[in-house]
Amino acid sequence: MSFYTFARTVVKQVLTPLYRIEVSGVEHIPKEGAVIICANHISNLDPPVVGITCPRPVHFMAKEELFRTPIVKQLVSRLHAFPVRRGMGDREALRTGLALLKEKKVLGLFPEGTRSKDGKLRKGLAGAGFFALRSEAVVVPCAIVGPYRIGKRLKVVYGAPIDFTPWRERKASADEVTAVIMEHIQQLLHEHQ
Repeated sequence: MSFYTFARTVVKQVLTPLYRIEVSGVEHIPKEGAVIICANHISNLDPPVVGITCPRPVHFMAKEELFRTPIVKQLVSRLHAFPVRRGMGDREALRTGLALLKEKKVLGLFPEGTRSKDGKLRKGLAGAGFFALRSEAVVVPCAIVGPYRIGKRLKVVYGAPIDFTPWRERKASADEVTAVIMEHIQQLLHEHQ
């Protein structure tokens, strides 16, 4: 058993009853091939929650600061995270993300870039659109319907994949594609709140 699988099992056993996690739409996540999961961001617990509810291993970008301490760096790396410098176009992180998608893996993104303080969906950053346009990955929107309160139900809803072939063909901008992704996340939030 890999460290990721072990950690996922332990975290799932802790978080699922604690937050009464209810998952729907996992059938929308392809069993193989490159996938980008784009979710709203309301808590530091969002990455582990997406990680335990997605049936496939998920690779996340994590803030570069986490990789400065050797022990933490080793831990987050073994949990399939890779560093990103926030607030600037981090070419290395973009290359790593595209390489993972080329290897037909699952990339987990929070297009808002940072947590929403009030739980409302904010404008998405161009990174999500960049990955959608520059890869052949299937994009699956995800809504985390909170708040995180012990004993209260937390919903994780995966929506139908978005086909970006028409946007790729007409060379749409990354901002335009990110806006479409955010609309799909907002729709899921609206339907399940």
